[in-house]
Amino acid sequence: MDVRSTVTTLVMRMMLGLSCAVVPAWADETIAPKSESTPSPAPVAPSPSTPAQPKPRVQESDTKPPIKAQGPGLPADGAGKEPVPIKPEAIPAPSKPKLQEGESKPPAKAPHSANGSVAPKPAAPLPVEITGKDGAPMVLVPASEFTMGSDKGDDDESPAHRVYLDTFYLDKFEVTNGRFAKFVDAIQSEPPWGFSDKDTPVTHADRPVRWVSWMDAMGYCLWAGKRLPTEAEWEKAARGTDGRIYPWGTDPPTPAHAVFGLKEGGSDTVSPIGNRDKGRSPYGAHDLAGNLYEWVTDWYAEDYYANFAKTPAINPRGPSEGTAKVQRGGSYINNPYRLRSSFRTKGDPTEQDPNVGFRCAQEVPKLP
Repeated sequence: MDVRSTVTTLVMRMMLGLSCAVVPAWADETIAPKSESTPSPAPVAPSPSTPAQPKPRVQESDTKPPIKAQGPGLPADGAGKEPVPIKPEAIPAPSKPKLQEGESKPPAKAPHSANGSVAPKPAAPLPVEITGKDGAPMVLVPASEFTMGSDKGDDDESPAHRVYLDTFYLDKFEVTNGRFAKFVDAIQSEPPWGFSDKDTPVTHADRPVRWVSWMDAMGYCLWAGKRLPTEAEWEKAARGTDGRIYPWGTDPPTPAHAVFGLKEGGSDTVSPIGNRDKGRSPYGAHDLAGNLYEWVTDWYAEDYYANFAKTPAINPRGPSEGTAKVQRGGSYINNPYRLRSSFRTKGDPTEQDPNVGFRCAQEVPKLP
């Protein structure tokens, strides 16, 4: 087959879209130069992605050259010697900050008891003297036992027995005309018989009020936020815990101790309050002997003390009922025997007597 026929055949096949099945060797050499084929590299399968590893952190020791020991007899570069480790310098403990001017120390931690609970703070000492709602000074009588009664006095004073009382306050002086007049005005009450002279509360304002019944006395104390003392409280306030006979001790009374042994008469026979410093009780109360008898809250019973012959009494309040109320302390018309702190007498609670006055007591005020 000649060249023309071969070319014609190829063209026809290309036109028909057919590939050449047989091509003479010479035709390949004539039509296209034969070139060396370079095999393509085999495709490489992608490897699974590996997360990038973080670069190692360069430590300070990795970059800085080791410290070489230096010292006498050693070369500067430390050649031929093992490096000597250097001990780190001790870090001083932080100092406590100084308080600036005007600053205060932080509160100390509360101490703990053996079981881990916070121990209660010790109670603050009570003041030895306070002022009552009515403006009257009051003295402290601390809690303790004392001997009440006497085996050497009248029958109703025996037997002498032990009594325990809680802490309380007692008026330092007997209630005066001036203070009682304020009570009468406040409640618009009938004044006591002794106030029939309208000048009495003014000219004798500093003298103890008298001609008052037990009910008058109780009314005043309640109005003042107080109460009448019990018989036991009155006696303890008068004689203390050392068994003394009188508020000042065992010496017989003199006019420097008490107002007594006078004839019954006008208001001048009753002394102004606080005029007998030598007659003060162990707790600082005045006129608990002489001047005027004083009402207490208890009903009177002659044999009441017999209940405590063997068992100590604790905060006794007297009999639960009776017909008369106890009076204590003696008055300006009495002899020394009746001024003893254990002496007892009685009176009708509705009775107004020129020889009887009173003072008030109260519990320990609750602190905020």
